[in-house]
Amino acid sequence: MEIVLIGLSHKTAPIEVREKFCLPRGGVKEFLGRMAGIPGVREGLVLSTCNRTDVLTVMDCSEDGVSRIKELLAGIAGMSADQLSPYLYVRKDEEAVKHIFRVASSLDSMVLGEPQILGQVKEAYSQAVESKFSGLILNKLFHRSFFVAKRVRTETKIATQAVSVSYAAVELAKKILGDLDNKRAMLIGAGEMSELAARHLISQGVGEILVTNRTHSRAIELAQEFKGKAVPFEDFPKELKNVDIILSSTGSAHYIIRREQLTEVIRARKNRPMFFIDIAVPRDIDPKINEIDNVYVYDIDDLEGIVESNKEERKKEVQKAEEIVFQGVEAFNRWLKSLEVVPTILALRNRLEEIRQKEVEKTLSLLKNVSDEERKALDFLTNSIINKILHHPISLLKHQESRDHGKLYVEMTRKIFHLDEGEDEQGAS
Repeated sequence: MEIVLIGLSHKTAPIEVREKFCLPRGGVKEFLGRMAGIPGVREGLVLSTCNRTDVLTVMDCSEDGVSRIKELLAGIAGMSADQLSPYLYVRKDEEAVKHIFRVASSLDSMVLGEPQILGQVKEAYSQAVESKFSGLILNKLFHRSFFVAKRVRTETKIATQAVSVSYAAVELAKKILGDLDNKRAMLIGAGEMSELAARHLISQGVGEILVTNRTHSRAIELAQEFKGKAVPFEDFPKELKNVDIILSSTGSAHYIIRREQLTEVIRARKNRPMFFIDIAVPRDIDPKINEIDNVYVYDIDDLEGIVESNKEERKKEVQKAEEIVFQGVEAFNRWLKSLEVVPTILALRNRLEEIRQKEVEKTLSLLKNVSDEERKALDFLTNSIINKILHHPISLLKHQESRDHGKLYVEMTRKIFHLDEGEDEQGAS
């Protein structure tokens, strides 16, 4: 059995590749169903966000299973496995576990310490549980990952000092437009990221915020919270000429703002600059808009520059966080190795109990008129002997289970006591 992770992220694939793999909830469930049909795959989970698609599995034979999963992934994007391969990473066992812990702790995010990823990891786990495709191993792994992520948030300053994607977007707006006082902003999409952006924009002095969303009631709710204005989704193009900053984060499969629209808008604005941040995957805004004078379009990949500028300040905090992740991986590995020991301990107990019962019955058959009290005394005596004999071997197995040579102790125990044979030991008579 192996734990195998196959994926791609902002570190290995550009946005035009990643956006092809962003699966909706229904798509994740369908993918899990297809993955469950691969021979040897026992458990599985898919984490699909704007910055990564990770497929985590517990499987018997990794070579064939990995190839089959790569084919499934390639099929999502209409690519061949060979075309997809340069963007993928494959991690196994301890490296796969470490990867998940780092992702959940936001140590592998584009914006270090951003809070959204843990919720996304929990949602991915929930989908695997609902699909009945998360078993003993993944259940333990993900509950441990949540514990590790909580420790990172509470024991380091990464979470409190970290900037979110939305904050990075606002910082970039300040670099392009300068002072944001009295600027007008529009949020297209009223999700968590848009809400965070609104808070950051207000803190930087933005005069008014317009909010539009396909579900208008949600746009009204968010606009009221920030004393802004809700705009019906079908009407937002008419408002573009009145805003300076546009942050878009919808789930649209196609561009919602195109180049031809902006040509007229910038003319109506008399060439006053407009700043667009497209944090949607797939992208909401046609990148060709960047070709228009005084229009600046940045997508989620462009935020990396801001993130890089903060890395030096956080190195010490990252070291603390990585140590917490290391401790989490060690704890999970100890538990995983204990799974090898438990069957051996049970088999050892069963073997000696089988011998004890046979010997007791043989002894009783040789005795005449044995009372119930005498039977109980004999049973108690032999049980005590077996428990005393087992005490040291079982303690030794449990003590050695997490060490490098723990497997050797398990193998030797099974050989010495003939635990892999169906018949009793030859001399046990």
